[in-house]
Amino acid sequence: MEAFEKMEKIGEGTYGVVYKAKVRKSDAVVALKKIRLENEDEGVPPTAIREITLLKELAHPNIVFLKDVIMQENRLYLVFEFLTMDLKKYLDSLPEDKMMDKMLVKSYLYQILQALKFCHQRRTIHRDLKPHNLLLDSKGIIKLADFGLARAFGIPVRPYTHEVVTLWYRAPEVLLNSERYSTSLDIWSVGCIFAEMATKRPLFRGDSEIDQLFRIFRVLGTPTEKTWPGVSKLPAYKSHFPCWKENILNSFEPVIGETGDDLLKLMLIYDPHKRVSAKAAVNHAYFKDLDISKLPDYNAEY
Repeated sequence: MEAFEKMEKIGEGTYGVVYKAKVRKSDAVVALKKIRLENEDEGVPPTAIREITLLKELAHPNIVFLKDVIMQENRLYLVFEFLTMDLKKYLDSLPEDKMMDKMLVKSYLYQILQALKFCHQRRTIHRDLKPHNLLLDSKGIIKLADFGLARAFGIPVRPYTHEVVTLWYRAPEVLLNSERYSTSLDIWSVGCIFAEMATKRPLFRGDSEIDQLFRIFRVLGTPTEKTWPGVSKLPAYKSHFPCWKENILNSFEPVIGETGDDLLKLMLIYDPHKRVSAKAAVNHAYFKDLDISKLPDYNAEY
């Protein structure tokens, strides 16, 4: 790793440690992610190498660019473009009485959905979307980080107990231990992030898996076979779950408008098969008044 000079440690997550580093030859600043491997003695698992190779092909203006992959002494380093700000830090930095600009909420949501559309068409699921891994640049562009790493390193979708925050964005099918899940679990996470951008508060702030489920049920009503066919057969479903009847998502209309509220509801549909796709969501009426001239050209080839 002589090619890099580590400047400072900027984070530690599920997969390892992230450093801000400088490329000695060019002085370019990058994010250097040192991957923590379960069995370092055995080296890098072939599955990880395969998946990382696929990640290098995810070239899109709203996905953090993976510049290089370096293997050294049974360790794996991923070299990413460096961005200083993430959505969580940005939301935390806003004064108490100041909300996020409504057009910025719309622009960020549109860009996130464009990135998901691109990846979902390539059958890649993020699995761990949250404000912390949505990175911002100074030109109004938002980028998804850590794409595909959950699958690359065989990280189970069930979060580690110390990473409770990731629970807040977990889709109900994941919380109910469904063995089959698809791209729609990312859409649920984005719905939660949309509501959080609009209100500066996490939508479902659970502190355990069951608490998370009940918080969702209180807002959307407890799912039934009618609202979600097959729900009662999911491993963690219990027939004695408390029965909340009402869907109270309408309370968001004053903040995001009628079309925004409609889109949010489509993202937070219980049945994963009926949840809106990223491809359909980018064409929703909510984005009609968004000026996309300052955004990347999504018809271009990347």
